[in-house]
Amino acid sequence: MKITTTCSLGLLMIICSIATAQQVVPSPSLPCPAPPIKSVIDWAQFGFAPCHTGYNPYEFVLSPGTVGNLGLHWTFTTGGAVSSSPAVADGVVHVGSFDGNVYALSATTGTLRWKYMTGDGVYSSPAVANGVVYVGSKDNQVYALNASTGVLLWRYATGSSVFSSPAVVNAVVYIGSTDNNVYALDAATGALRWKYKTASAVVSSPAVAGGVVYVGSFDGNVYALSATTGTLQWKYMTGDGVYSSPVVANGVVYVGSDDNRVYALNASTGALLWQYATEHMVESSPAVANGVVYVGSDDHNVYALNARTGTLLWHYTTGFFVHSWPAVANGVVYVGSEDGYVYGLDAGTGALLWRFATASFVVSSPAVANGVLYTGSWDSRVYAFDLNGGQSSLPDVHKP
Repeated sequence: MKITTTCSLGLLMIICSIATAQQVVPSPSLPCPAPPIKSVIDWAQFGFAPCHTGYNPYEFVLSPGTVGNLGLHWTFTTGGAVSSSPAVADGVVHVGSFDGNVYALSATTGTLRWKYMTGDGVYSSPAVANGVVYVGSKDNQVYALNASTGVLLWRYATGSSVFSSPAVVNAVVYIGSTDNNVYALDAATGALRWKYKTASAVVSSPAVAGGVVYVGSFDGNVYALSATTGTLQWKYMTGDGVYSSPVVANGVVYVGSDDNRVYALNASTGALLWQYATEHMVESSPAVANGVVYVGSDDHNVYALNARTGTLLWHYTTGFFVHSWPAVANGVVYVGSEDGYVYGLDAGTGALLWRFATASFVVSSPAVANGVLYTGSWDSRVYAFDLNGGQSSLPDVHKP
């Protein structure tokens, strides 16, 4: 199914649920994610780190043995649905809402620190780096806000809506727009470093690794661009639009496509290493941890695939579409479904360890940091779960 930039906002919003990474920014010479330099670990931009693995290797509180005791710690109600994924940095949760606001909430209590109103809905997931919050908006703008106060530092106007989530590496913000472009902006000033025009809208969120930016487009291609100049290194054509955001791990790019497949591509050349066919579109972005690729599909399943061969290891069936990007930490896979649940699955077996029913779709991708699980829902709430929480679930009023 080919979709143009005039497609419905509802579909754009579903596939643009996008989230966060560690505040430590890896250089090309360091592993991704980089080793921690502080005791409290952030999940400060989409996919945990700029390479977007969706894996927090520094989480030790939540585990397969403890996650069943997760309870609701706090909720915060925004003025609209939340498909943006939380960014957790320096004790603050940053998240966008369809009501047009970017919210900063206490990670401990959920209390509002500040909010900033953009000109339209915020589907993009914030990225926090060096005391600045970066985020896109449906009003065509990319914003940089002071992380402590919410004061506007700069904004950059693209030619159309920005559903893509930024990746911030080496003082550069990389982000896509439905004007068909991928942008590289100076993180301090918002000045344009370069832009690259694809053949269609870009809602995929760029992943950055080894001096290369990887991103998908509605035109069906996965692009590899020089992070310094924007020069095309290679592109790979899938069979349909790429809403999924690429992940880079161990020299391989993993990405889903609306042609119902998950692809593994050589990060240096774009050569196909393997592909795995699901029963429906793959608009979820993969997570990669310990040699396994985890990804959701519109066939209602979460899949675990061998990262080297693409062989199916297990799958877990939810009640509806899975557009949420899985998050992996300490042996547990966390993921949302449009059946309204947030799930905790055993990373090795796919066994259900925990789930929580919100009051609407969960397309926001979870963030896991310091023993707390954060996510958003179309019920207009942001949720925080920990082992001290008292409420195990909400009424299943949304179930068919």
